[in-house]
Amino acid sequence: MAVTEIAEALPAGALPAVRAPASWRDYVTLTKPRIMSLLVLTAVCAMIAAAHGSPGALSLAALVVGGALACGGASALNHVLDRDIDQVMGPRTASRPVAAGRISARRAAVFGVALSALSFLLMATLDNLPAAGLALAGGAFYVLVYTRLLKRATTQNIVIGGAAGAIPALSGWAAAHGGLGLGALYLFLIVFFWTPPHFWALAILIAPSYAAAGVPMMPVVRGEQATARQVVVYTLVLSAITVLPALTGTFPVLYLAAAGVLDAVFLVLALRLRRATTPGRAALLFHYSLLYLALLFVAVAVAAAL
Repeated sequence: MAVTEIAEALPAGALPAVRAPASWRDYVTLTKPRIMSLLVLTAVCAMIAAAHGSPGALSLAALVVGGALACGGASALNHVLDRDIDQVMGPRTASRPVAAGRISARRAAVFGVALSALSFLLMATLDNLPAAGLALAGGAFYVLVYTRLLKRATTQNIVIGGAAGAIPALSGWAAAHGGLGLGALYLFLIVFFWTPPHFWALAILIAPSYAAAGVPMMPVVRGEQATARQVVVYTLVLSAITVLPALTGTFPVLYLAAAGVLDAVFLVLALRLRRATTPGRAALLFHYSLLYLALLFVAVAVAAAL
């Protein structure tokens, strides 16, 4: 998709004119740094695990910078395509740079494509082509499949779209030696099945915003109770998947101990949400899920390094 097609994918008439010059903070906001940091962490930990605790310093640095550029570029393009619904989902999203008119859709699209291209060049040069290609593919999946095709079309948007957030782990693994393996598959599946309970907890919190924008998130279409039941189901599947790497000898027993504790807390919080879908319980599960994924991947890296 060309830059102009991305910028013009939605009706321009409903959008505000650019009101004031953008600051550097607006461009940082386009990259969604908090999401970026978690995805880069999964990629780094995957690389460390694939390299048995000893990745090359230059390759690791290229993965960090290149992975951040890939995530940031995809996020900027997401801002462009979602600029219309951002305006009606409440003050938090309405104040985003493109939705608020501080950065034009065309300029944000150019920025996003430039970051993605720079990521590919950097990683292809200092890591390897498979790692660079996977990083680019993850961003493309997020923009074209999740944002453009699925988000406004089905309640399963985040289930299928979760693959985008799981690809950085594959990229990190490939950065270590140019290939994938059983460990990479396990890490991909962990992030893939972690995404629905993580995101649905947030969706329960902001369901009225999604309803106002006409986005068919699970709590909007099927209700909070049905969503909470699905959260429990996916948490159980996730817990089972996290055990497999240790049972097959792919990751050490130390990893299994960490996974067991983290999974137990996740399941308790999911069951509490199932009993009562209060904002407090949804918020607690959402924030814990972020900590869960970070700590689980750190456990993978630490176990591989010992």
